[in-house]
Amino acid sequence: MDLRICHLYPDLLNLYGDRGNLTVLVTRARWRGIVVAVDAVGIGDPLPVGRHDLYLIGGGEDRQQRLAAADLTTRKADALREAAGRGAVVLAICGGYQLLGHSYRPAAGEELVGVGLLDVVTVHPGPQARRLIGNVVVRCPLLGGAALVGFENHGGRTYLGPGAAPLGRVVVGSGNNGEDGTEGAVSGHVYGTYLHGPLLPRNPAFADHLLAAALRVRHGDVSLAPLTDDLEAAAHAAGVARATGTRP
Repeated sequence: MDLRICHLYPDLLNLYGDRGNLTVLVTRARWRGIVVAVDAVGIGDPLPVGRHDLYLIGGGEDRQQRLAAADLTTRKADALREAAGRGAVVLAICGGYQLLGHSYRPAAGEELVGVGLLDVVTVHPGPQARRLIGNVVVRCPLLGGAALVGFENHGGRTYLGPGAAPLGRVVVGSGNNGEDGTEGAVSGHVYGTYLHGPLLPRNPAFADHLLAAALRVRHGDVSLAPLTDDLEAAAHAAGVARATGTRP
């Protein structure tokens, strides 16, 4: 069995160690004997239609995000829409998450048009507005209500439309906008979230959820072999405890 991963803009969108998400997916797949191929696709590179099972996009500052937005919408949007249509997994963090929506209005400059894979819009209320920074814990329905833990640092406020469900409900932190208690967005197998940290090393159950979904694109119903996750589980529990002020 094999898995094909596309890492979009690895040199441009890699804020707060988002590349660690790729490391976790590759490692957990190979531990199970799955052959993994990773293609790095940057500015100006073609994005082959139908090749990949899983796509990763990290976060970046406004300048990097603006460069990626122009390339994403003009050169890669059609291939990403095709991928979402056949059930491939797309995971985007922070700035990448904002670009998967309909639009992002930054604190200064022109509004950025997104690719519209998620029914969300993001607005920055202005340079004087408080940034949403700190540890985050959310309850994730996709994991039976289990906790996801991460770190957020964003000025934009993201609002979900009726075509997107939240990735989780905020227990600690601000989440999408600091107002409605939602964090992230999901539509099919397209996922957006503000959880840096990076996300997957701290949440191995979610990493396996993404792996299983991606493998099903070409290999049908797949059950992942269990791993010895004692250290990962301890790290996850410690992260939740630190954020919530409880004991692991």
